[in-house]
Amino acid sequence: MSVFPEQLPALNEVDAEARHLSLAVSGSELHGSLCGWLAGGGALKPDWLSRLLLDDSLPAPEKGSVLDRLARATETQLGDRGFGFELLLPDSDANLAERSGALFDWCRGFIGAFGMATGAESSLSEEGREALADLARLAAAQAQEDGDDSDEEALVEIEEFVRVATLLLHGDCVLAAQHRQRLN
Repeated sequence: MSVFPEQLPALNEVDAEARHLSLAVSGSELHGSLCGWLAGGGALKPDWLSRLLLDDSLPAPEKGSVLDRLARATETQLGDRGFGFELLLPDSDANLAERSGALFDWCRGFIGAFGMATGAESSLSEEGREALADLARLAAAQAQEDGDDSDEEALVEIEEFVRVATLLLHGDCVLAAQHRQRLN
């Protein structure tokens, strides 16, 4: 694990690659899916993209490509003990509708892929179950078109909650399992 987690590629790079590959998801939703997959215990194999998007015709991301860098950085950040994990979302200078919509897309991607990775048998802590339920509610939310400073502050707080909830779920499903294996 590195002291300085690998940096995620820029959202516009991931969005451009998603368009180039004719993926039916935004960069934020793709990152959410990748995070859900990894947090639920899914392995980062060469065919991760086709597994996440349930499309066997998708090629494996080429080594060093935007999507390969996204996957490697995400895996590194989730495992970073310094909590350097970041969500791939629009910058704070984007409007509220764009930012909230991307966050809810991220959550939709996370929920779907987390379910695929864990299946019906996930052993979540009470806090993990609550966090997953909250993420599911966010995944069902709609973007807000306009807002004031309190809406902006609320969005920042929700983003932080999503970040921490992801780390909690990753801890429940991946880190706890690794710890149990070391004890046996």
